[in-house]
Amino acid sequence: MTLPAPTLATARLRLRPFADTDAGDLYALQSNATVLRYWDSPPWTDPARAQKFLDVSRRMEEEGTGVRLVLERADDGVFLGWITLNRWNPDFRSASLGYCLGEAAWGHGYATEAARALLEWAFGALDLNRVQAEVDTRNPASARVLEKLGFVLEGTLREDCVVGGVVSDSWVHGLLRREWQPSPR
Repeated sequence: MTLPAPTLATARLRLRPFADTDAGDLYALQSNATVLRYWDSPPWTDPARAQKFLDVSRRMEEEGTGVRLVLERADDGVFLGWITLNRWNPDFRSASLGYCLGEAAWGHGYATEAARALLEWAFGALDLNRVQAEVDTRNPASARVLEKLGFVLEGTLREDCVVGGVVSDSWVHGLLRREWQPSPR
């Protein structure tokens, strides 16, 4: 079953499916060591990784396991990063949320705004009961995004990532349908 990626709009943002023309911006984001310091993989060093990411994004849609969307400013189309809803399991009515934004987008509320839009779509269109997100414990700003959306800290995965020889823990956050508070209209 396919899962076509939606195009969503907020007051300041547009979330849209990836296009091949996004490869350059995607590589710039994913090769930035500062942006990826709390990520579960090292920064990219090969520009060909961007095309592989785009191919996997398309395959996720085709296989019906998730969607990845570009996050761009609505007024000028500037690429800010990306957001994903993956590991969609229609039987369990569950999925995982993730996002990656460039440094220039930090501290403006873009991640919260984009995640709220994607969650509104997902709870409705996919009839989700649960969304999970994991955050490196050294990244309290990302955990705060989840808290603002109503996610609850459920536990810690101890030493679950080793990237570049650095061992780190992750917090697991969960959001249930009954806890979800959509945006006021």
